[in-house]
Amino acid sequence: MSKTVGMILSGGFGKRLRPITETIPKPLVEIKDDYTILDKQLFDFKNAGVEDVYLLTGFLNEKIKERYGNEYKGVNIHYVIENEPLGTLNAIRLGMEAIPKNTQCIIRNGDVVADINIKKMINEGEKSNYPFLIFITKMQSPYGIVETSGDRLVSFKEKPILDYYINGGVYFSKGSLDFGEFETGDIEKTLFPLMANEKQLGYYKEDDLFWMAIDTSKELETVRKEYKERTDKPWGYEKVLILTDKYLTKELFIKEGYQTSFHYHEKKDETMYIITGSGYIEFNDKKEYFNKNDTIRIEPNQQHSIVATENTVLHEVSTPYLDDTIRVNDYYTR
Repeated sequence: MSKTVGMILSGGFGKRLRPITETIPKPLVEIKDDYTILDKQLFDFKNAGVEDVYLLTGFLNEKIKERYGNEYKGVNIHYVIENEPLGTLNAIRLGMEAIPKNTQCIIRNGDVVADINIKKMINEGEKSNYPFLIFITKMQSPYGIVETSGDRLVSFKEKPILDYYINGGVYFSKGSLDFGEFETGDIEKTLFPLMANEKQLGYYKEDDLFWMAIDTSKELETVRKEYKERTDKPWGYEKVLILTDKYLTKELFIKEGYQTSFHYHEKKDETMYIITGSGYIEFNDKKEYFNKNDTIRIEPNQQHSIVATENTVLHEVSTPYLDDTIRVNDYYTR
């Protein structure tokens, strides 16, 4: 894999999130206590092996510099400041002028919270016949929908996933873009349609993952609700679903190609229920493979690591020891 740098569009005014965004830029809005949208995005880049990230800033850029400086948790931070807001096309053009010529890059909208597998997108982008990929994902209806039969209304569905794909706000570019005569405006409305007509656009697709563009207070509330009991991990996330005096249930999401640390629990006796995905649990002396709907029990003091060969969601039901994890071998810097 060639070196890939990251870019994050971080210069918008966030007008629809006011008054929150009157004093802080939108990427610094917290989705959890002391955990911002930009924290999440930089964390994702770090765990995909992206070591240099260019923040394309403008409005209140000094607040972003104050938080991240030149290095944040192992990621080198560079700043490209747009003195006058001229749209996403100009911001990306300035970013591409700032990085080494023809360096491949991942570009992200600074208001998107998503569980996209950045490492896999880079790998697919390198192998693609197209110079530029757009991450697409299925759209969730913002409203409940109704189904009809003849003149009768027969059912209601609450905000279903629709059979349409949307631009997910994450892009991979093999090198510099030719902006032609375009200088300002939104890249989605100017250069992208032209590239599509010239057969220069491919796509990277992931379904059934959390994705939300935070544009309004309603969307911010949805993300904060998601993160209320959730903790992001280098390999995905874990979320506490139920905690009582008798048992604990967690949801684990492990991205394809990632694995948890090699660890054990002194007291916790757990059973894994595979909701979606596939992979295996690696023990000291064996591998136990799993697929959707499988069940695997792990007794106390059994050293193991969960490895995902495709995006995997599992429910871990155990005795109620929330912090009973001893890492033997950690594959990520924390």
